[in-house]
Amino acid sequence: MLLRGIDVSHFQGVIDWPQVATSDVVFSFVKATEGVLIVDPRFKTNWKECAAAGLTRGAYHFGRPGGDAQVQARLFSTTVGKLGTKDLPPVLDIETLDGRDPEEVLQWVLDFTQAADTLFGRQTMIYTDDGFWQNLASLPGCEQLGTRPLWLADYVANPAVPEPWQAWSCWQYSDGSVNGGTPVPGVAGDVDQDWFQQAAFEALTTSQPTAGQGLP
Repeated sequence: MLLRGIDVSHFQGVIDWPQVATSDVVFSFVKATEGVLIVDPRFKTNWKECAAAGLTRGAYHFGRPGGDAQVQARLFSTTVGKLGTKDLPPVLDIETLDGRDPEEVLQWVLDFTQAADTLFGRQTMIYTDDGFWQNLASLPGCEQLGTRPLWLADYVANPAVPEPWQAWSCWQYSDGSVNGGTPVPGVAGDVDQDWFQQAAFEALTTSQPTAGQGLP
Protein backbone atom coordinates (compact mmCIF):
# COMPACT_ATOMS: atom_id res chain seq x y z
CA MET A 1 0.00 0.00 0.00
CA LEU A 2 1.14 3.54 -0.78
CA LEU A 3 0.64 6.66 1.32
CA ARG A 4 0.29 10.02 -0.44
CA GLY A 5 2.25 13.09 0.54
CA ILE A 6 3.70 16.35 -0.68
CA ASP A 7 6.95 18.25 -0.24
CA VAL A 8 7.06 22.00 0.11
CA SER A 9 9.27 25.06 0.46
CA HIS A 10 8.77 28.83 0.42
CA PHE A 11 7.95 28.52 -3.28
CA GLN A 12 4.45 27.35 -2.30
CA GLY A 13 3.85 30.54 -0.33
CA VAL A 14 1.30 30.43 2.49
CA ILE A 15 -0.17 26.92 2.90
CA ASP A 16 -3.51 26.21 4.54
CA TRP A 17 -2.42 23.07 6.39
CA PRO A 18 -5.83 22.22 7.92
CA GLN A 19 -7.20 22.29 4.36
CA VAL A 20 -4.37 20.02 3.16
CA ALA A 21 -5.33 17.59 5.93
CA THR A 22 -8.86 17.27 4.51
CA SER A 23 -7.40 15.53 1.45
CA ASP A 24 -5.75 12.12 1.18
CA VAL A 25 -2.34 13.65 1.94
CA VAL A 26 -0.94 12.10 5.14
CA PHE A 27 2.63 13.44 5.22
CA SER A 28 4.80 16.29 4.03
CA PHE A 29 8.50 16.91 3.71
CA VAL A 30 9.39 20.55 4.43
CA LYS A 31 12.49 22.34 3.19
CA ALA A 32 14.55 23.54 6.13
CA THR A 33 17.94 24.68 4.88
CA GLU A 34 20.28 24.96 1.89
CA GLY A 35 24.04 25.22 1.73
CA VAL A 36 25.94 26.77 4.63
CA LEU A 37 23.73 29.79 5.31
CA ILE A 38 20.21 29.56 3.88
CA VAL A 39 17.20 28.83 6.08
CA ASP A 40 13.94 28.51 4.18
CA PRO A 41 11.83 31.53 5.23
CA ARG A 42 8.67 29.40 5.49
CA PHE A 43 10.25 26.49 7.37
CA LYS A 44 9.35 27.44 10.92
CA THR A 45 5.71 28.07 10.05
CA ASN A 46 5.34 25.04 7.77
CA TRP A 47 7.04 22.75 10.29
CA LYS A 48 4.75 23.81 13.11
CA GLU A 49 1.49 24.00 11.17
CA CYS A 50 2.01 20.72 9.29
CA ALA A 51 2.18 18.84 12.60
CA ALA A 52 -0.67 20.85 14.13
CA ALA A 53 -2.89 19.78 11.24
CA GLY A 54 -2.21 16.13 12.07
CA LEU A 55 0.12 15.32 9.20
CA THR A 56 3.37 13.42 9.61
CA ARG A 57 6.28 15.73 8.86
CA GLY A 58 9.85 15.44 7.67
CA ALA A 59 12.57 18.05 7.06
CA TYR A 60 15.14 18.21 4.27
CA HIS A 61 18.38 20.01 3.55
CA PHE A 62 19.33 20.98 -0.01
CA GLY A 63 22.97 19.99 -0.18
CA ARG A 64 25.61 22.21 -1.74
CA PRO A 65 28.81 20.14 -2.07
CA GLY A 66 30.72 23.34 -2.80
CA GLY A 67 30.41 24.20 0.90
CA ASP A 68 31.58 22.42 4.05
CA ALA A 69 29.55 19.29 4.86
CA GLN A 70 29.92 19.59 8.64
CA VAL A 71 28.76 23.22 8.63
CA GLN A 72 25.72 22.33 6.54
CA ALA A 73 24.79 19.41 8.76
CA ARG A 74 24.98 21.65 11.83
CA LEU A 75 22.85 24.34 10.18
CA PHE A 76 20.26 21.69 9.31
CA SER A 77 20.21 20.22 12.80
CA THR A 78 20.12 23.58 14.57
CA THR A 79 17.28 24.81 12.37
CA VAL A 80 15.10 21.71 12.74
CA GLY A 81 15.87 20.91 16.36
CA LYS A 82 15.04 17.62 18.03
CA LEU A 83 12.86 15.33 15.95
CA GLY A 84 9.76 13.86 17.53
CA THR A 85 9.18 10.13 17.73
CA LYS A 86 6.59 10.33 14.93
CA ASP A 87 8.62 12.60 12.64
CA LEU A 88 10.19 11.20 9.50
CA PRO A 89 14.01 10.99 9.44
CA PRO A 90 16.14 13.93 8.28
CA VAL A 91 16.73 14.06 4.54
CA LEU A 92 19.70 15.11 2.44
CA ASP A 93 18.50 16.41 -0.93
CA ILE A 94 21.46 15.90 -3.26
CA GLU A 95 20.95 16.75 -6.91
CA THR A 96 23.88 18.95 -7.93
CA LEU A 97 27.64 18.51 -8.26
CA ASP A 98 27.91 22.19 -7.37
CA GLY A 99 31.09 22.56 -9.41
CA ARG A 100 32.87 19.61 -7.79
CA ASP A 101 34.13 16.32 -9.19
CA PRO A 102 31.90 13.27 -8.60
CA GLU A 103 34.48 11.72 -6.28
CA GLU A 104 34.47 14.86 -4.13
CA VAL A 105 30.68 14.93 -4.08
CA LEU A 106 30.42 11.32 -2.97
CA GLN A 107 32.83 11.99 -0.10
CA TRP A 108 30.80 15.08 0.75
CA VAL A 109 27.60 12.98 0.89
CA LEU A 110 29.31 10.45 3.16
CA ASP A 111 30.60 13.21 5.44
CA PHE A 112 27.26 15.02 5.60
CA THR A 113 25.18 11.94 6.32
CA GLN A 114 27.55 10.75 9.02
CA ALA A 115 27.45 14.17 10.70
CA ALA A 116 23.66 14.43 10.38
CA ASP A 117 23.21 10.91 11.79
CA THR A 118 25.09 11.93 14.91
CA LEU A 119 23.40 15.31 15.30
CA PHE A 120 19.86 14.03 14.87
CA GLY A 121 20.32 10.58 16.36
CA ARG A 122 18.54 9.20 13.29
CA GLN A 123 19.66 7.61 10.05
CA THR A 124 19.65 10.27 7.34
CA MET A 125 17.55 9.56 4.25
CA ILE A 126 18.76 10.36 0.73
CA TYR A 127 16.70 12.27 -1.86
CA THR A 128 18.00 12.19 -5.43
CA ASP A 129 17.13 11.38 -9.02
CA ASP A 130 18.54 8.65 -11.20
CA GLY A 131 20.00 11.02 -13.77
CA PHE A 132 22.09 12.87 -11.21
CA TRP A 133 22.98 9.80 -9.18
CA GLN A 134 24.65 8.12 -12.15
CA ASN A 135 27.54 10.51 -11.49
CA LEU A 136 28.16 8.69 -8.20
CA ALA A 137 26.68 5.19 -8.56
CA SER A 138 29.82 3.41 -9.79
CA LEU A 139 32.28 5.08 -7.43
CA PRO A 140 34.00 3.08 -4.66
CA GLY A 141 32.32 3.74 -1.34
CA CYS A 142 28.90 4.48 -2.82
CA GLU A 143 27.64 1.00 -1.93
CA GLN A 144 27.48 1.85 1.79
CA LEU A 145 24.73 4.38 1.10
CA GLY A 146 22.42 1.57 0.00
CA THR A 147 21.45 0.88 3.62
CA ARG A 148 19.82 4.30 3.84
CA PRO A 149 16.18 4.91 2.89
CA LEU A 150 15.85 6.32 -0.64
CA TRP A 151 13.48 9.13 -1.62
CA LEU A 152 13.58 8.96 -5.39
CA ALA A 153 12.51 11.69 -7.82
CA ASP A 154 11.38 10.33 -11.18
CA TYR A 155 8.34 11.64 -13.06
CA VAL A 156 7.59 8.50 -15.03
CA ALA A 157 5.20 5.59 -14.67
CA ASN A 158 7.89 3.14 -13.54
CA PRO A 159 10.81 4.81 -11.75
CA ALA A 160 14.35 3.55 -12.26
CA VAL A 161 15.99 2.74 -8.92
CA PRO A 162 19.70 3.64 -9.03
CA GLU A 163 22.49 1.57 -7.51
CA PRO A 164 23.21 0.80 -4.73
CA TRP A 165 19.53 0.72 -3.72
CA GLN A 166 17.21 -2.16 -4.45
CA ALA A 167 13.98 -0.22 -3.99
CA TRP A 168 12.66 3.20 -3.11
CA SER A 169 11.03 4.00 0.21
CA CYS A 170 9.46 7.24 -1.03
CA TRP A 171 8.88 8.28 -4.64
CA GLN A 172 8.40 11.85 -5.81
CA TYR A 173 6.29 10.97 -8.82
CA SER A 174 5.14 14.43 -9.90
CA ASP A 175 5.80 18.14 -9.59
CA GLY A 176 2.05 18.58 -9.60
CA SER A 177 1.71 19.02 -13.35
CA VAL A 178 2.90 15.69 -14.81
CA ASN A 179 2.53 11.94 -14.24
CA GLY A 180 -0.80 12.08 -12.45
CA GLY A 181 -0.17 15.15 -10.33
CA THR A 182 -3.37 16.72 -9.04
CA PRO A 183 -4.24 19.94 -7.20
CA VAL A 184 -3.87 19.72 -3.42
CA PRO A 185 -6.43 21.59 -1.30
CA GLY A 186 -4.75 24.31 0.72
CA VAL A 187 -1.81 24.74 -1.68
CA ALA A 188 -1.95 27.38 -4.40
CA GLY A 189 -0.52 26.13 -7.67
CA ASP A 190 1.64 23.10 -8.36
CA VAL A 191 3.32 21.18 -5.55
CA ASP A 192 5.63 18.15 -5.57
CA GLN A 193 3.74 14.93 -4.87
CA ASP A 194 4.98 11.70 -3.37
CA TRP A 195 4.12 8.09 -2.59
CA PHE A 196 5.58 6.40 0.49
CA GLN A 197 5.68 2.63 0.86
CA GLN A 198 3.49 2.02 3.91
CA ALA A 199 5.80 -0.54 5.48
CA ALA A 200 8.80 1.79 5.13
CA PHE A 201 6.77 4.73 6.41
CA GLU A 202 5.68 2.85 9.50
CA ALA A 203 9.20 1.57 10.18
CA LEU A 204 10.68 5.06 9.88
CA THR A 205 8.12 6.68 12.19
CA THR A 206 7.92 4.03 14.91
CA SER A 207 11.36 2.44 15.22
CA GLN A 208 14.27 4.82 14.87
CA PRO A 209 17.81 3.86 15.87
CA THR A 210 19.70 6.37 17.97
CA ALA A 211 23.16 7.53 17.01
CA GLY A 212 25.56 4.63 17.20
CA GLN A 213 22.81 2.00 17.18
CA GLY A 214 21.98 0.49 13.83
CA LEU A 215 23.57 3.32 11.85
CA PRO A 216 26.06 2.51 9.13
